[in-house]
Amino acid sequence: QVQLVESGGGSVQAGGSLRLSCAASGYTFGSDYMAWFRQAPGKEREEVAHFYTGGDMPLYADSVKGRFTLSQDNAKNTVYLQMNSLKPEDTGMYYCAADLLRSDYDPRVLASYLYRGQGTQVTVSS
Repeated sequence: QVQLVESGGGSVQAGGSLRLSCAASGYTFGSDYMAWFRQAPGKEREEVAHFYTGGDMPLYADSVKGRFTLSQDNAKNTVYLQMNSLKPEDTGMYYCAADLLRSDYDPRVLASYLYRGQGTQVTVSS
């Protein structure tokens, strides 16, 4: 059974940092896409970043470019989202997703993925 488990969320003040983790079990990062999404109450879900875990450079939403960084630790089978210079508008539930259902699906869309986690809450206060 595949599980993606997010952790690392919390409450911080604006300007602070958090590092989110997406740990996989029953699935190995390294040969498909994965992505981070977020959703705030009353707002549409937003893709934050995605990359091909086999080695491509990550791509980031304009709203987080220069502040967020994706990385992976193959030994731990975990992908990280380092979030710096956090803003109140970064508040939301953050989800990771992995394994595109089809290679021609858009990696920026949550429904394109076979697996997703339950999410971790990030709250940034001003």
